[in-house]
Amino acid sequence: MKIRPLAFESMGTRGMATSVVTKDCIILIDPGVNLASRRFGMPPHPMEVERRRDHWAKIKDYAEHSDVLILTHYHLDHFNPEEPEIYRGKTLIIKDPKVKISRIQRTRASHFLHKLKGLPKEIRVADGREFVFGETVIRFSPPVFHGPGPKLGYVVQVCVQEESKFLHTSDVQGPLSKEQTSFLFQENPQVIFCDGPLTYMLGRRYSMESLHQATQKLSEIVEKTQVKKLVLDHHLLRELKWKEKLEGVFSAAKLREVEVLTAAEFAGMQNDLLEARRRKLYGR
Repeated sequence: MKIRPLAFESMGTRGMATSVVTKDCIILIDPGVNLASRRFGMPPHPMEVERRRDHWAKIKDYAEHSDVLILTHYHLDHFNPEEPEIYRGKTLIIKDPKVKISRIQRTRASHFLHKLKGLPKEIRVADGREFVFGETVIRFSPPVFHGPGPKLGYVVQVCVQEESKFLHTSDVQGPLSKEQTSFLFQENPQVIFCDGPLTYMLGRRYSMESLHQATQKLSEIVEKTQVKKLVLDHHLLRELKWKEKLEGVFSAAKLREVEVLTAAEFAGMQNDLLEARRRKLYGR
């Protein structure tokens, strides 16, 4: 199994677009990329705009060569409703657009599916289901909260199994709860791409209690699963001092010889946190 992150905060844009190649099929999870419209009171820097353009071009190229495309939910850093052509002829597996979904995401999903008519080879609902492609198995969690509660809706997590297992948490903002980690413990993967806690919103939209819960759950994952590489990115990499907030996780990982990486580091690249450096990019 070959896993390649395509667009993540550590690479300069918002997203969790990931390609997974097995001997049976090529899978693309969450083919979307976005930028924060305002951060530190400033719009995206031209470097961010250019990076987003590059990442979207890469995502489209990977989509063209993929067999299966997956949407874990309908936020705009995880899919692009404006370019439905990337789904032409593909098997598309989606978060249920009608059940356990926020009002905004339900409306967005409805408009998107209308645009898709006649394009994908087939559209399947993911929630809690399993799909088999040769010896490759793709399993989905039941819908879980996008964060500490239902305000932002629900997401599905993805596990791809060939000889080993890879798990993509989608947007759990932690994880924070037993419901968000039960699928992960059940699958017991060797590689995990986790979106991480929303530390850049600490004290506003993300509480100290949530950070404590996320740290506890991530440490538990390190200690009680077979994970060898834990990739922490997405929300977590929207600030420069992200490591300081998760010292307990790094300590637990060191004891278990688990490698904790960003998506950029997993891909053999240098971290390039453009959004977190927006002030500096503008020279302010």
